Amino acid sequence: MVGCCDTIEDTVATHEEIEQLFGENVARLVDGVTKLSTIEAQSVTERAAENLRKFLLAMSGDIRVLLVKLADRLHNMRTLHHVEDEEKRRRIARETMDIYAPLAERIGMYEFMKEMQTLAFKHLEPDAYESITTRLERLREGEGEKSIERIAKEFTKLLGSHGVDADVTGREKHPYSIWKKMAERHVSFETLTDVLAFRAIVEDVEACYRALGIIHERWHTIPGRFKDYISTPKRNGYRSIHTSVQYGEDRRIEIQIRSKAMHEQAEDGLAAHWSYKQGDRPDGQAGWVRALLEILEATDNPEELLENTRMAMYQDRIFAFSPAGELIQLPKGATAVDFAYEVHTDLGNQTVGAKINGRVVPLRTQLENGDQVRILRSDNQHPDPGWLSFVVTGKARAAIRRFVRQKERGETIELGHKLYEDVIGRLPAPLASDALKHALKRLNLKDEDALMEKIARHEIDDRELMEALMPGAGAGDLQSAVPPQRQSISIKGLTAGVSYQLARCCHPVPGDRIVGIRRRDSDIVIHTIDCEELADGDDADWLALNWGDGSDGGTARLRTVLRNEPGALAVMAGIFATHGANILNLKLENREGAFHSFCVDIEVHDLAHLMRILATLRAAESVSHAERV
Repeated sequence: MVGCCDTIEDTVATHEEIEQLFGENVARLVDGVTKLSTIEAQSVTERAAENLRKFLLAMSGDIRVLLVKLADRLHNMRTLHHVEDEEKRRRIARETMDIYAPLAERIGMYEFMKEMQTLAFKHLEPDAYESITTRLERLREGEGEKSIERIAKEFTKLLGSHGVDADVTGREKHPYSIWKKMAERHVSFETLTDVLAFRAIVEDVEACYRALGIIHERWHTIPGRFKDYISTPKRNGYRSIHTSVQYGEDRRIEIQIRSKAMHEQAEDGLAAHWSYKQGDRPDGQAGWVRALLEILEATDNPEELLENTRMAMYQDRIFAFSPAGELIQLPKGATAVDFAYEVHTDLGNQTVGAKINGRVVPLRTQLENGDQVRILRSDNQHPDPGWLSFVVTGKARAAIRRFVRQKERGETIELGHKLYEDVIGRLPAPLASDALKHALKRLNLKDEDALMEKIARHEIDDRELMEALMPGAGAGDLQSAVPPQRQSISIKGLTAGVSYQLARCCHPVPGDRIVGIRRRDSDIVIHTIDCEELADGDDADWLALNWGDGSDGGTARLRTVLRNEPGALAVMAGIFATHGANILNLKLENREGAFHSFCVDIEVHDLAHLMRILATLRAAESVSHAERV
């Protein structure tokens, strides 16, 4: 099936010919998979979003389209190193990491997911991949493989001595899983002690819990590392017990305990037991597909589409009831506003309050399993942009953003007209009647409103606008002209034209939670919400602020500790260069024998960009420590 999935695209064969040779079912599946490969878009993000859109639409008709496409994508990833174009390799790898690996995980095909993630990680973060795989090889050369085999035998012998027959196997965590944990926990490879994982396969459910008791009696458990997916399975049907124990003095190991039937389902996922019929399964395993299709109808921005669909796929679920007893599934952390939008978009738009279990509560209150929720509504209410700070479902975020965009566009255009008139007043001569029309052509904009939006968002500076309106006028040394900037930053919550500055104590960047401090006779200063300097702000006015849409660029300060060895500084600088981060300042703070401490200021796009840089630094062998200050 995988071999013929691109037949329509790559050969002269038609849908009718395939149907005649192989039947209607095969023809429909081939056509569904082919739709996913014929994507034409202008950017990588748009391409990924459009791919996901067509993919889900095709999959909603027959789940087997998903299984075939996942197999096809895994084959493509295995041969990706033969593609000469580096940018194309990275695009395919990013698409795999963002879309196909999560989909494989969502239906329980974990082996597909792990191999896709490892292959994509190799192309997306080659330095981090090389560093982690090198360290894993050193671990194997020392005691790794023998240690895995020895510990597995010890588990088998221990369980057998208590009458539990078990097949125990061990493995290393794959490189991407290690890198992700390093990034999330902000730790180095050396301090990550649960690199080894073991799986015990026993006869039945009773044996699973007997094995758990034996293991916990023999070794100390790690707090917070126990999960029972047998009594509470994952939404994709996955069942197993996960626990971690302290093995020896300096090693933590993870253990999974499952029955043979659970293991078979975990290995094959939905492919092992899917009923190939129209509609959802009785247990609701395909309900998330329908939820994503609703997001597609409310979202036309590619970045938002990917963000919202990731939310729908990754988060755990809770269950709440309407007053009529209807069961509503939501992601963990969902609020009353998310509940309202899940029931109906109009109800969400008109929400003014909520009662949970008969008690009036703030709209940002997070729901718990079993809550009964009554939404209070008003015809005069409209979505509040502040809701975006606490809603978690893609459907709610998409609906609120759509309303906010419609409202803000008129205000943005009005502000653009005011700034435009100010620029006109600084020109050396009056404008010709057709100057604006020619300026639109020079700036490649479709109409006047598009120009005013760009002016208000600071995407066109004063000199560029002057030059477009009156060629030669922007070349002079005009004191009031704004110098070109690499980045575009805007702050929501401030009156247009109010002067502000970013605090130098905490260096906020787009993506940080921020607050404004206003003192008499001084500019508003923007701090991160956890800045230590805020403790001295009791005598100032505090302003709740957010970054404007599309804000990009900022200065971040890092403290790095490098090993005192040749090439260490070059490794750090190379990581910055690979991630496109410009070094603004570099200062040697301390020499501590085998280590040197540096304070580094770099230009980054946003918080996510900064976190990727920190994660790669922490994965580099020459870097002992890296943190933001």
